[in-house]
Amino acid sequence: MGDDDDDEFHGRICRERTVELLGAEGAYLIRESHRPSGTYTLALRFAQQTLNYRLFYDGKHYVGEKRFQSMHDLVTDGLITLYIESKATDYISQMPCNPIYESVGYPPSQIRLCSSPSHSHTDNKLMIVKKQERRLWRSEKTHSFKIHNFPGPHWCEFCANFMWGLIAQGLHCADCGLNVHRQCSRLVPCDCAPDQWRLFRADLTTLVKAHNTQRPLVVDMCVHEIERRGLTAEGLYRVPGSTEHIEQLKMAFDREGEKVVLSENVYPDINIITGALKLYLRDLPIPVITYHLYYTFIQATGIINPEARLEAIHEAVLHLPRAHYETLRYLMAHLKRVTAFEKHNFMNAENLGMVFGPTLMRQPNQNNQMSLEHVWNQSLIVQLLIQNEDILF
Repeated sequence: MGDDDDDEFHGRICRERTVELLGAEGAYLIRESHRPSGTYTLALRFAQQTLNYRLFYDGKHYVGEKRFQSMHDLVTDGLITLYIESKATDYISQMPCNPIYESVGYPPSQIRLCSSPSHSHTDNKLMIVKKQERRLWRSEKTHSFKIHNFPGPHWCEFCANFMWGLIAQGLHCADCGLNVHRQCSRLVPCDCAPDQWRLFRADLTTLVKAHNTQRPLVVDMCVHEIERRGLTAEGLYRVPGSTEHIEQLKMAFDREGEKVVLSENVYPDINIITGALKLYLRDLPIPVITYHLYYTFIQATGIINPEARLEAIHEAVLHLPRAHYETLRYLMAHLKRVTAFEKHNFMNAENLGMVFGPTLMRQPNQNNQMSLEHVWNQSLIVQLLIQNEDILF
């Protein structure tokens, strides 16, 4: 366990003793689990009950796939989630019956029309018909839904309402990537298919071939808008944007494609645009620097001679699939232009490498614990790609 857990850790105690120690609402402690040995449990007092969660630790506390820097952050998030769930049960259960048609990209005919006073019955009907037309090409195939832990705030792509919960907040289709509430999954039509209109989470090579473009539309549009009005923004790419607004922009891209408007009138905070771009790159099923070439790039960082190291990186770059090469080339040219405004945005190649290293490169074996050495090497690779963009591409 970490050093910050000394006060919370109570050793190997039984559940009865845990209940005695957790007297106050919101109190928590960490105890060593009896089964299996060597594991830890977070005990939390809420609504006059003692709740127990298996606690994993790899340098960060996390439950399932949701990670936290400290135990305090984990407990705070858990208490907020539990409180919302306890107060909003009726609202959550009605989500499939009250879809937000202004935001949702998946309106099935089975759901009744929204009764929002701001839209007439005719307007709602037209909205549904338009969105259904975009899905007429789908085949009749049942979705392959599995329980999923979403690491951050997430919205149902069926009813567009928020997915509540600490873990296992909803279901994820392993085939087409659709994310929905459990209750919404019962209403989703049997229309699962690889979505050629979905921009996020689509394979890079498949996407550019389907759209007959050199690079993904999301990359082109976001980079253009960032360079138009954001190059002098302090902490560009480092400062996070609103998670909710980034998620809304993601859904807008999947719903509207090239018709999405990114201007300051719609998204005044440039960090929403940078956040959407980073999210798009993180969501790629195969990273921009592919799994196949990951260790080739990593090994290049161990070469001491600078010229030989750049030559090794250059050789690895040339082996990238065409769509990945072109996307990486375009991004590195953009990030180099970002560094030209370092006096204003305080983002040099090293800083951008730290931001984009884990975004553009992911270790092939996701079960392996990411070492600090790998993180440092990822950052160094991107730093070198930015600094030597004119040579390497």
